[in-house]
Amino acid sequence: MNGALHSGAPEAARDPLGEKEQRLRAQLRGLGSVLVAYSGGVDSAYLACVATAELGSRVLCVTADSASYPQRHREIATRVAREFRLNHEFIKTSELANPDYRANLPDRCYHCKRELFGRLTALARDRGVKAVLDGNNADDRGDYRPGRTAARELGVRSPLDEVDLSKEEIRELSRRAGLPTWDLPASACLSSRIPYHSEVTDEKLRLIERAEDALHALGFRVCRVRHHGDLARLELGREEMARAVDPEVAAVIVRGLKGAGYRYVSLDLQGYRTGSLNEVLRLRPI
Repeated sequence: MNGALHSGAPEAARDPLGEKEQRLRAQLRGLGSVLVAYSGGVDSAYLACVATAELGSRVLCVTADSASYPQRHREIATRVAREFRLNHEFIKTSELANPDYRANLPDRCYHCKRELFGRLTALARDRGVKAVLDGNNADDRGDYRPGRTAARELGVRSPLDEVDLSKEEIRELSRRAGLPTWDLPASACLSSRIPYHSEVTDEKLRLIERAEDALHALGFRVCRVRHHGDLARLELGREEMARAVDPEVAAVIVRGLKGAGYRYVSLDLQGYRTGSLNEVLRLRPI
């Protein structure tokens, strides 16, 4: 494991960001043993690695393998777990079996997290692990996230949020620690590409995954394929949009997405933004 993640690294206390990390480490030590809900994204990877540095074998990192979890994320999670010697397991979750989840109302994320955290808290009890942790950070307080309600109901802790670490701070700490996830684009489950009130199905999820894989194969880093029936609405990072409208590149994009299964392909001129499908909601953050 990279030396910067070793417990009590002396340089960490010399700056305010390092002081937050030291509070995080102290909090983790106080928990004794933890199960980390580990997707392999920026936040959960950092939390898993710091927890492992502090608690060693008393950390279990668990990845939910479900229909809405992209294969490329599985590969990242596995690679980081291997390189940083995490105690890592996959479990199967079955949110698609829940009609409330498939209905895709604005509380969809609640049903997903209820399934996930229900499985994780049961596993923690079986293994004698004292606390279940997720990777929510301080920035997550401002968005509509019904999954946090499920976390609170089941006693799941969010230590990154509790020590007031923001996304950018977690990226910087991850960079210092040598984590390859430090500059990964924001990630979310594939179901987040389907507008509310449109049923979530495995067929739609696989279509979205094929389409996004086609974009990644073309070198686009920040991208979402929002699913509107036969139409794929592409959200790309603003710095990548000019390339997408180049006639030759645009033709390749269209071929790739039509090959994936879409009939029409459009480019959203507002570009990528987190939770764009929440723009139709007029709800208070949870």
